[in-house]
Amino acid sequence: MIQMILGLLAVLLAVSTSIPYFKYQRRLEVTTSSGQHYVVVDETLWQHARPNLEDLRVHSAGREVPYALTIERGGSETVQKTVRLLQPGTIGGKTQFLLDMSDVPEYDSIELKLTTKNFVARARVEGQDQRDGAQWAILGTTTLFDLSDEKLGHNSTLQVPLTTYKYLRVSVNSPVKPSDVESGTAGMTRALKAVWRDLSSEPKLEQQGRDTVLTFFVPGNTPVERLYIATDPAQGNFRREVDLQGDEGQRIGSGELSSIHMQRSGQTISVEQTWLDLRGPSREILRAIIHNGDDMPLKITGARLQQYERRLYFDASSEAQPILYYGDEKLGAPVYDYAKLFQKDASAGQAHLGTEEANAAYTGRPDDRPWSERHPAVLWMAIIVAVLILSGIALRSMKTATR
Repeated sequence: MIQMILGLLAVLLAVSTSIPYFKYQRRLEVTTSSGQHYVVVDETLWQHARPNLEDLRVHSAGREVPYALTIERGGSETVQKTVRLLQPGTIGGKTQFLLDMSDVPEYDSIELKLTTKNFVARARVEGQDQRDGAQWAILGTTTLFDLSDEKLGHNSTLQVPLTTYKYLRVSVNSPVKPSDVESGTAGMTRALKAVWRDLSSEPKLEQQGRDTVLTFFVPGNTPVERLYIATDPAQGNFRREVDLQGDEGQRIGSGELSSIHMQRSGQTISVEQTWLDLRGPSREILRAIIHNGDDMPLKITGARLQQYERRLYFDASSEAQPILYYGDEKLGAPVYDYAKLFQKDASAGQAHLGTEEANAAYTGRPDDRPWSERHPAVLWMAIIVAVLILSGIALRSMKTATR
């Protein structure tokens, strides 16, 4: 029974929250007296807090302040629906067709399924509510292209302002023929922009044969989600494969950098892909190997590692300045109603993290290991004494038996 009570006490000690258990503290410099605020997690927190930031705790005026931790990944929501293709034909040397949008309440893009390959064309989109009406509103023009032979990708999506017109009229100049247009899919996309944060890690750049190698030294335990590379605008069109390596030189990913700006058939094509997405656990060393092939090396003007911004949201009060505590190796993630019901306020003020300080009240957690693990020397001495006593008893027994 006593051992059970001690065990339960040890568990309670291991998961409880107490200011003396935290090694570090930072003041949260709030811009206004009250209301929803947030602070942005930096490398110092990643290095000294628990993985996944589980041991962060905010205290103000002697009480714990609940918070919500967010990752500003952004994202989008798109609803797609196939629409009817009507009256494909040729008018004035251009391919023209109607799209029946009456079943789509609102939309901002139309994906065309085209069989044409290796082309560049200009598409004009007009809209109105009457199929046979005379007044068509111009919604914009889009460059459609397919550069399969040059391995430079394709685009068959018509972008329009958020629209509710029931019918669209699309005019495409040759080489797209009426028979090349198979179908259309309408969609509406609501985008949430990701918020990126640059890490304080400058790369080492060197040439190894025909390859350009960028070596980054990542701050401890800091997650990295994107590698961004800037090149000289005078570089010209390029498309380069990139391999990513980890601490021991193991391959952890690959990707492609490209910059394409050209005129084809009187139309402009402009495509930029200057970043690589990264996945997996954090690493101390990250290498990006750019394969230049027989081309001249890229004129790199800058390179940086980025992560999605992590924000800690909380409600500030005018009672006292809040303090962030962390550095408890055994503390798990908190469970707050505030986080479960969290609603981000667009007008939330940004607080700032003060300088990291050692927690003056730090004592560490009580040692909850079994007595035998906390006093191994005493245990071994007891074992040795017991062995000597047993040996003496055995020797005495042998002598008595001999007599």
